[in-house]
Amino acid sequence: MSKKPSSFFNMLITLVLVTGVAAFSLGFVFKWTEEPIAAAKLAKQLRAIDAVSADYDNEPVTDAYELTSSTEKIFQVFPARESGELKTLAIQTYSLNGYSGRVEIMVGIDPEGIIQNIEVLAHKETPGLGTKIADTKFKGQCIGKTLGTFDFRVTKDDGDVDAISGATISSRAFTEAVLEALETYSQQEP
Repeated sequence: MSKKPSSFFNMLITLVLVTGVAAFSLGFVFKWTEEPIAAAKLAKQLRAIDAVSADYDNEPVTDAYELTSSTEKIFQVFPARESGELKTLAIQTYSLNGYSGRVEIMVGIDPEGIIQNIEVLAHKETPGLGTKIADTKFKGQCIGKTLGTFDFRVTKDDGDVDAISGATISSRAFTEAVLEALETYSQQEP
């Protein structure tokens, strides 16, 4: 079989065929994985809501609404009710100021504004250092606290939270997200 001469037209046809096959393949894989990815994301969100909320008998995801913070961030709020009475608000909040970018957390706040629990949903912090923001010991510093009784800043910034050694930036991002969730909660109408 003889080799075809290299020409602009032959290269263009080859490029179009390769690009078309790649685009079709990517589209197929995207459609094939779209539902499982959405289901996994929802399951992770439900686990976080369960972890930060008191017992409830409603569907927090169905009853969800949005709140806008003073910095114009939009937070998802998942009300956990039992027999119609609000038990906990699970607020999905974030900070863009982590060492490696976005730190996303779920904060459970009861009707009195007391933090019930905190779950770290996503981050890209340094393994072994910044990843410790998800440890119970670190998160536990904020549990049971309110806006008026606790300064949600790291001690290096004259706050009450002991930062993780070697991960002050990650600690600041975590506390910033918690503080912004509490402030946004306190500014909503009862």
